[in-house]
Amino acid sequence: MKPVCLITGVGPEHGTGAEIARRFSTDYRVALLARNAENIEDLAARYDGRAYPCDVGDLDALTDTMDRIKAEMGAPKIVIHNAPRATRGPLLEQDPAELEQNFRVNTTALLYMAQHTIPGMLDMGGGAILVTGNTSATRGKAHWGFFASTKAAQRILSESIAREFGPQGIHVAYFVIDAAINTPRTRPILAPEAPDEFFAEPHAIAEEMFRVAHQHRSAWSFLVELRPFGEVW
Repeated sequence: MKPVCLITGVGPEHGTGAEIARRFSTDYRVALLARNAENIEDLAARYDGRAYPCDVGDLDALTDTMDRIKAEMGAPKIVIHNAPRATRGPLLEQDPAELEQNFRVNTTALLYMAQHTIPGMLDMGGGAILVTGNTSATRGKAHWGFFASTKAAQRILSESIAREFGPQGIHVAYFVIDAAINTPRTRPILAPEAPDEFFAEPHAIAEEMFRVAHQHRSAWSFLVELRPFGEVW
C-alpha cells in the first residue's frame, strides 16, 4: 500500500495545492485539507485520496482532522503545509486580531502538524515536511506586515524543526516562491495582461517539491528559492 501524504490548502484545479496533490498522488495516497469541501472531494476522487474539509486556523478542528487521517488512512509520511492566510493593508487601519489569525494559519498550524505527525514519521524511519512560503518570509513591505511577519516566523519555525529532526531522518524544506503564480484565482487579480513567462507555473512548483521530498539523505535542501527565469531579484 502506498504511504500517505497530507496536504493543506488544496484549492481549485490547476492551482498550486491541486497540482501538488496531483503530482504526489502518483506515489502516495493523498489526504486533502481545505475549507471548500466540494472542491477537494472532486480532486480526491481523481487522485487516489480522501477529502478532509478543515479550516487549519481552527486548531481543534485541525487536531481532530489529523486524528481522522491517521485512523482512516494511516500516519502521514509526508506533510505539506500550503494553506496561507494573507491579510494586507495600511498598518494603522488593521485589526490586531487579524495578525493573530495570520499567525495561527501560517505558523501555529505548522507546529500542530509537526507535533502530531513527526512521531509517526520517526516510527517509519523517516519522512518529510514541506512548507510553501514566498518572498514575504524574507522581508517586510508596506501594507504586508501582518502576512510577512507570520511567514517569516513560519520559515524560522521550519528551520528549527529541520535542525532538531533532520538528524533523526525527517527532511524539512521551505520553499520561497519569488513570483506571481499562474493560478485561475490569482492571475486575473495580480497581472491579467502579463505574458505567461511572467508567472511561476503550479505544475512546475509541484514537480520541484516532489523532487526535493525525495532527495538523497546525503544532499538535502532546506531553503529552496523558485522564480521564473525573467524575475528580477
